[in-house]
Amino acid sequence: MLFIISAIALLAVSANLLAPFIPFSAEKKLAAAFEKQMVAEGPQIEDSDLSRYLQSLAERLAEAQQLPEDMSITVHYINDDTVNAFATLGGHVFFFRGLLESVPNENALAMVMAHEIAHVKHRHPIKSLGRAVIIGTATAVVSSAVGGDIVSDVLGKTGLLTVLKFSREQEEQSDETALAAIARLYGHVGGSSTLFNVLKEAHKHETQAPEFFNSHPLTDNRLQNIAAMAKEQGWQLTGPPTPLPTEFGRWLQQNREAQ
Repeated sequence: MLFIISAIALLAVSANLLAPFIPFSAEKKLAAAFEKQMVAEGPQIEDSDLSRYLQSLAERLAEAQQLPEDMSITVHYINDDTVNAFATLGGHVFFFRGLLESVPNENALAMVMAHEIAHVKHRHPIKSLGRAVIIGTATAVVSSAVGGDIVSDVLGKTGLLTVLKFSREQEEQSDETALAAIARLYGHVGGSSTLFNVLKEAHKHETQAPEFFNSHPLTDNRLQNIAAMAKEQGWQLTGPPTPLPTEFGRWLQQNREAQ
């Protein structure tokens, strides 16, 4: 017991540093307890050709990122006009219809998805939740009742299971990890510049960028950073685009009409 108390005290002092050592299984267990809250963000169509395609692409990207064996990705599709995507606890990744309608090819979609999966890989969601949730998750490994009470209290007050706020450093780390996966899967990273140029144009008249870009707005600097990463790592910056499934547009239109 003394060891457990000491371990929890250590977590309190250096929660962010030690967050990756929280077993992912514990994070998944925590996420499962709040899954209904997570998926209540908007109308969803989980069992469809579209959701199956998104899940399949996520699994290919997870393999390209060489995720640990105990780490899995679950994709959720939200039938809403919002142009956004986000990752949260337990490997849950959410994509809004508005974002999917904006991507011109699979490469651009894969860049968004790989970026969100990279957040999961680097344990950014659990890091961003703060000291109290990390301690609660660690405590839940020993005492589910006590740990669950701590986590429920924090999450109930903050709603942090939806769109988490990641630091600029975390976003840059996810960009680099995503680019490496895209290069491994497609042989080039052309989807990255395609995605950011399309969304930059789509939101040029808005005063605030989508949540996906909060920590690093859609600026020429980001495109330059991506080009610099590609050059440094020897990745091809452009290449032939991979088309989306033939039925992709029809899937989205059916979902829009069903809303």
